Amino acid sequence: MFDKISYINETSVYVDLMPGVEIKNNILSSHVVIEDAEKQLLGEIAEVNQTQVSIKLLGEFTNGKLFGGIIRKPLMDAKVRSVNEQEIAIILGQTNEGAMYLGRSPFYNGAPVCLSVNNFFGNHFAIFGNSGSGKSCGTARVIQNVFMNKETPPLNANIIIFDVSGEYPNAFSRLSEIDPRYDYRVLTTSQTNKEYEQLRIPLWLLNANDLALLLMSSAHSQLPIVERMLKLARIFAESTAMSEMYKDHLIAKAIISILFSDSTPVKKKNDIFAIVETCPTPNFNMEATITGIGYTRKLRECFNIDKTGTFTESILFTEYVTSFVKEELDSYEPTGLTYYNLQDLEKALDFTLISEGWYNNPNTYADAASVRVRLHSLITSEQAKIFDYPDHVDVQQFLSATMFKDNKKRQIVIINPEDMDDSLAAVITKIFTRIIFDFAKTVPNKGAIPFHIIVEEAHRYIKNDNDHYLIGYNIFERVAKEGRKYGVILGVISQRPVELSDTVISQCSNFLIFKTNHPVDEEYIRKMIPNINSDIVDKQKGLQSGTCLGFGTAFKIPVIVHLDMPDPAPLSSNSDIVVNWKNI
Repeated sequence: MFDKISYINETSVYVDLMPGVEIKNNILSSHVVIEDAEKQLLGEIAEVNQTQVSIKLLGEFTNGKLFGGIIRKPLMDAKVRSVNEQEIAIILGQTNEGAMYLGRSPFYNGAPVCLSVNNFFGNHFAIFGNSGSGKSCGTARVIQNVFMNKETPPLNANIIIFDVSGEYPNAFSRLSEIDPRYDYRVLTTSQTNKEYEQLRIPLWLLNANDLALLLMSSAHSQLPIVERMLKLARIFAESTAMSEMYKDHLIAKAIISILFSDSTPVKKKNDIFAIVETCPTPNFNMEATITGIGYTRKLRECFNIDKTGTFTESILFTEYVTSFVKEELDSYEPTGLTYYNLQDLEKALDFTLISEGWYNNPNTYADAASVRVRLHSLITSEQAKIFDYPDHVDVQQFLSATMFKDNKKRQIVIINPEDMDDSLAAVITKIFTRIIFDFAKTVPNKGAIPFHIIVEEAHRYIKNDNDHYLIGYNIFERVAKEGRKYGVILGVISQRPVELSDTVISQCSNFLIFKTNHPVDEEYIRKMIPNINSDIVDKQKGLQSGTCLGFGTAFKIPVIVHLDMPDPAPLSSNSDIVVNWKNI
């Protein structure tokens, strides 16, 4: 079929067809080998006419292995032939140890396509495709294949799937039939869904950045409020004499700042009463007894104003308040893990606001009030139950309790953030990811406990938001850049890649791209994905549902793969309009 090479340019080889040869098969996109005395190169037929084909160079065979990319061009006298069965197996991947079946090649009579488990699941990956392109079914099939692969049984896998649409529980409902040691569980944020377990996250495992996102803080001036609130919550949760002393110290300092201000006596009285009523303690409440020389007064009785406009017991009260100021407490930091709830956090916020004078400063009043209102709204909402964790646990115990149920390992945990808006669902996803990432960094044998965080509809959560402006980083971007070495791997599933974080996508090493028609998304993929060219992107335009373009470190070269239908399938199919219209 192939005659001699007519010419070679930077990326392609042009080969004449033998005279009189009739091309019976569609050879477009099929692979050929170009070999000379020095090397064997792999190419793909890109164009065909009656007399000539153009071949795009893809890689080089060396010692029975295929290496992507071309360094040396073929000699002009090189011979061109079709690939043989052994070479097809090398191109599509082989089912040897450490490999996993992915799907079948539509170009080579359904020959199996395999990939390296380490190269795919040891790196961040992305799965893109239009709605209806087979993206969800493909994702489910890939994970099912992991558990069906006897060469690498994932007994210790920790796969967390954020599934906002509730598609995936059905896909893994028969996981234990593959092997009784496999199982899954579903956690939902809905407080009314009785089919699944309710998601619970220990509030005390949240850091100041988590709380800032949870309370929708949008100004840098609100961060000190959140940080101070968290510190006080931890101190008060110690429930020791020190914590009670600390409360009195804060109240005393706040009252002294009012007493020595230039406010009128009436305003001073009102402000002090507001503090005592908001943050009462045994030593500071309206009925607290203050002892003088030979007499006593209730705290409320110290604020009668005489004819001169001063408090009748100002000296007595000032001495009493000053006795509770302990300057050494200003540098006190809580140690160890303490346990508190949202109500405790609200009380800590009250002390924060009175001790720092946030409410009395017109420049910070709005920011302080905003944090207060949002925290109280959370406390009175159904979502407050998410942070009502039943046990006092540390991070390791929490993650262990997440991945185990009834003393049985659950390799897959599906988290369904339903019944909440995107902003709160995104925060829950970020908090969970941050907890996992920080834990993984503490594991002595780096990467010994891998976690795979797979985010469906990722364009709703992993996007260019204001996290950088507010807290200086985005947790998904941090995981994308640093997580691989700690064994924290992201799987990004989306139908709108253009809305995703550029940094996260640039750190993905493997891609499965189903049919994507939107020209903006296509152009974005061209620009953002490393080592990709227009020809690769253009291939996905004509793909059938369930067929994808796979490329990256887990593949020898970009390949078209038809994935088997998942069994069971996720609940991602379209509504049957005809049937539902007819049903009465």
